[in-house]
Amino acid sequence: MVAGYKAFAWVISHLPPAIPKVVLARGAQLSYLLWPTKRRWSNANFGHVLGLAPNNPRVWRTALHAYAAYGRYVVELARLPRLAREHADELVAGADLDRVHEIWEASKGGLIFSLGHVGNAEAVAAGVASRGWPINVVADDSSFPGLFEEFSRTREQWGVHVIPWRNLREIYTVLRRREMLALLIDWGYREDGVPVKLFDAWTTLPAGPASLAAKTGSRILPITILRNPDGRTFSIAWADPIEVASTDPAELQRATQLMADAFAAAIGPAPEQWYSFKPMWPADPAEGEALARRAAAMLANERAPRPA
Repeated sequence: MVAGYKAFAWVISHLPPAIPKVVLARGAQLSYLLWPTKRRWSNANFGHVLGLAPNNPRVWRTALHAYAAYGRYVVELARLPRLAREHADELVAGADLDRVHEIWEASKGGLIFSLGHVGNAEAVAAGVASRGWPINVVADDSSFPGLFEEFSRTREQWGVHVIPWRNLREIYTVLRRREMLALLIDWGYREDGVPVKLFDAWTTLPAGPASLAAKTGSRILPITILRNPDGRTFSIAWADPIEVASTDPAELQRATQLMADAFAAAIGPAPEQWYSFKPMWPADPAEGEALARRAAAMLANERAPRPA
């Protein structure tokens, strides 16, 4: 599989960018049309974001645009190892990153970036690499270890250190060293997450960011990365930093809800740039009602029963 990816990346990097971007975009859209389960999940997700029924034509169009965005992202990721430094710097030209540095310096611990599958975080990391920030990302190494190693080498090339998601000791270590840690929060609905209201319905987000922030004195900075109209460069925005005073259930729910609000504000204006295609909300309305009760219990600092 690694050899196949390397061959794919070599071919992609030696073609004019427009050709593979169009081919991969159309291929991704075809997978939406031919994969009923993924199509159902995507339609449900974008229906929530747009406030429309999953079978609404606008939902379908948005999903198709999102799959095309994912195809472009794959091409950019494959070309990244051969991207020249001066070209990488141009990807985020004009971003006021000094403010991020100030927020980081004001944190007692590290700085946790919470972000979703929007834009291209790898390209932005390459674009800010010249600042020499100690950036770490947590990634899943369990499904395809060989590809994980390959992607890790690409990120390390730009000064981004990759931590396997199960290596909690290293995750805590980098935050206690007051470094930066990027965490994706839109991996899909999980019963054991923190209940939050996202757009129009209850779901969950991972407990990790708020818990890590509380235990290490770190700040959380919700980050938005959006592709600019030129289709090549990216803009970076962020919400107010989130302080997490303790691991009390009420504090964890409050902080995670703030991340959910920032995430909604990020993808609401440009849902077609969001390419997370796993179910983000429970399919059963009864689960949503149970999540609302759990959130209320957490805010009351009660010990809510964990799902069976």
